[in-house]
Amino acid sequence: MIVSYTHDDRVEEYSTDDLATIESAEVERVTGLEWDDVETALKAQKPLAMSAIIWVFRRRQTAGLRFADFSLAQWKKRLKARLEYGEILDLLEGVQLQLGGDAIEDAAKNLRVLAHNPDDVDRALAEMAAPKGQPPTQPVTASTTSDGPLDGWATSSISTGP
Repeated sequence: MIVSYTHDDRVEEYSTDDLATIESAEVERVTGLEWDDVETALKAQKPLAMSAIIWVFRRRQTAGLRFADFSLAQWKKRLKARLEYGEILDLLEGVQLQLGGDAIEDAAKNLRVLAHNPDDVDRALAEMAAPKGQPPTQPVTASTTSDGPLDGWATSSISTGP
């Protein structure tokens, strides 16, 4: 996941893939959530989880920064969490296994909105279409409305629930 905070005409972006184990444990401690639940909270755009990710990265530059004293102004406008390539690929492969190839188009359409880089969706589709062990040759384009694999995602422009 990429968590971003926009302020003062700049954007801070942090990937949860770049966290050290102790930093992940700190995020769990301050949120009171296990890591799987932190990821679910990020997908649901929960401010506590997103703030904790920003906080733990800022602690790298500001020793002693306490989470209890850490607040991000206008979080609804400025904070967001989005999918990275590996997560997109995993979700699309899960859709294909659970629902079949027909559901891929709908899932891809939704994932483009949820992706940090919408082009990663086409890249993942191309990888899935390529014979195993060979690089993808052409991106595949898609679009869908599948409830199951995208449950837990909250955005202002997409509804994935019933």
